[in-house]
Amino acid sequence: MDGSAPRTMRAAVIQMTSGADRDANIAQATELVTRAVIDGAQMVVLPETWNRMAGISAAHADAESVDGPTIGCARDWAIAHGIWVIAGSIAEQIPGSDRIANTSVVIGPEGRLHGTYRKYHLFDARVAGRHYRESHHVVPGDALCVVETGAFRVGVSLCYDLRFPEMYRAMIDRGAHVFAIPSAFTARTGQAHWEILVRARAIENLAYVCAANQVGRHADASESFGHSMIVDPWGDVVARAPDGPGIAVATLDISHLEDIRATFPVLEHRRIGLDGAPPASSA
Repeated sequence: MDGSAPRTMRAAVIQMTSGADRDANIAQATELVTRAVIDGAQMVVLPETWNRMAGISAAHADAESVDGPTIGCARDWAIAHGIWVIAGSIAEQIPGSDRIANTSVVIGPEGRLHGTYRKYHLFDARVAGRHYRESHHVVPGDALCVVETGAFRVGVSLCYDLRFPEMYRAMIDRGAHVFAIPSAFTARTGQAHWEILVRARAIENLAYVCAANQVGRHADASESFGHSMIVDPWGDVVARAPDGPGIAVATLDISHLEDIRATFPVLEHRRIGLDGAPPASSA
């Protein structure tokens, strides 16, 4: 950690209702990012598939490289405002494959890509009569992404990853202080599980969580839950987006995180994971 880096960072989560028109979605994101910067944001987190939500056929048709126009716009924001951008995710072209990747990138204030994350856990489930088969169309990622942003190390995940606590503990082992979770959590699963899981990932890891969700009904008739939020290492929701497209902004404080980890040293008390699983009990 850079001891000379600022000990606080103003972070924002962007909540969108992305549709079929990529240009309109980018315009909506540009407006919301600008609002967040006016509110002092130094890092913004966009939701999953923020540039287009119109079904898998559209995702294939619009798939881009990370050097394509969508990430190009996000790099422009980073440079223009001098901010970190966690660019939600896009459908990424995979050369030689008939599948795509669900890919997020971390962009620094100078416009450089500091990290790339491809969704690790793919959503194959039946929800409210709709069968989601992400693995039929998406190549799973094979690596974690933890990026240093001054005094803060930020771990990136996507949506369904939220249900796999071992992934977040692995990012803690790589020094993460903040989890960025771009999502398009469904209305049905979000109502039951979203806030519980977001706060649990903060509490069990004594980490900040910046969870940016899609909201409302999309062009493919899917519906996202919204309720984007920022949670502190004690599990308190310190900022919450309003209903509909909008933002939530809060100050992350590395000293606050360190104080909690020092006075409530759960991570130091781990017995499973660092030295392997305990032996099985004998009969």
